[in-house]
Amino acid sequence: MKRFWRILLFLVAIVAAVLAVAVSATIGWRPFIGPRARSLNGRKFEVTPERLARGNYLANSVSGCMFCHSPHNWNTPGAPIIEGKLGAGALFPLEGLPGRIVAPNITPDAETGAGTWSDDQLVRAIREGIGHDGRALFPLMPYQNFRGMSDEDLASVVVYLRSLAAVRNSLPGTEIAFPVKYLIRSAPEPVQTPVSSLTPDTSAAYGTYLVRISGCADCHTPMQRGQPMPGLAFAGGSEFKGPFGTVTTANLTPDPSGIGYYDEKIFVAALRTGKVGARALNPIMPWGMLSGMTDNDLHAMFAYLRTLQPVRHRVDNTLPPTLCRICKGNHGAGDQN
Repeated sequence: MKRFWRILLFLVAIVAAVLAVAVSATIGWRPFIGPRARSLNGRKFEVTPERLARGNYLANSVSGCMFCHSPHNWNTPGAPIIEGKLGAGALFPLEGLPGRIVAPNITPDAETGAGTWSDDQLVRAIREGIGHDGRALFPLMPYQNFRGMSDEDLASVVVYLRSLAAVRNSLPGTEIAFPVKYLIRSAPEPVQTPVSSLTPDTSAAYGTYLVRISGCADCHTPMQRGQPMPGLAFAGGSEFKGPFGTVTTANLTPDPSGIGYYDEKIFVAALRTGKVGARALNPIMPWGMLSGMTDNDLHAMFAYLRTLQPVRHRVDNTLPPTLCRICKGNHGAGDQN
């Protein structure tokens, strides 16, 4: 009998060791032990006119803060924010998400918004993916992009959010389906070192910064199992469904199948007017937000896009969806790839 128990314990130890190795080599231990999170500090950002202006610009025209955290009239060109609801939060309008994803009320309302959150709680949420309550935020909140946001730009955004009119707007909480609610715990990561500011200019280097914090790649790079498909950065093919209809994102690379025919004038006009020639852009493409960017910043973004590796990948929303062998999705002109 003792021999039986020794063998059993040995087998259990072997199974446990194999499972431990398997977990370490695949999903890791964060889904079980919780996300990485640093301790909060008591920082309080000084309010200056420069920070208010810069934060307003970043939150409304570049980073998408107000676009995602406000309800929209999707039936109006440019999908304007509903009057009186700026920053008041919204249920994310995309179909096919793993549960109910809510962009919370980030106005200073103490009861339903961010009025009781500290500056550092906002910092952790924006750049590190940790909510004010310590949970891992679903990565539709693009904190992995915002990790590259400079310390000064981050301070400006927080200062601006504090200046918003408080809006009382109760919303349900985010409810993420199993197992995704645990798997996303691996995504947050503390920012432990300073992030320096870049001098704004029209260079591709500054355009890289703007494109990252604008989240262009998130929509314009096809995904598979939650990860960008190799070799298809900015090549389009991601499908979005919601109150705005159904649309597949365009190829932004300088290939002839993408925007190789664009010049600066066409690019700026598209983001100012929401049209490429006579073709209107779908409102889920946030041109209504990006139209507020300065000419210099739009020129910098275009300069960066011209440096991308050209990818042959035709996407045409005027054609019926067909299977695409490149991105494995169904979209217009898919059978031409």
